[in-house]
Amino acid sequence: MCLAIPGKVKEIYGEDLNKKGKVEFGGAIKEVSLAYVPEVRDDDYVIVHAGFAISIVDEDEARETLEYFKQIGEMEQ
Repeated sequence: MCLAIPGKVKEIYGEDLNKKGKVEFGGAIKEVSLAYVPEVRDDDYVIVHAGFAISIVDEDEARETLEYFKQIGEMEQ
């Protein structure tokens, strides 16, 4: 099973197929390819799978998804 996770874009650099960015996931920052979402801007939320941002989502949807992940983690404890 694969999981895609929302994160907040903190920095963008490069262009076209080399467009990348730093994306924050609950305090952790990872480098992510932004080639599939050329219209992305700083502070947008993106869905990331296998190191690639695959879509842009609104902030409310991203926060709701992150809350679900938090609840799942609490259930596992």
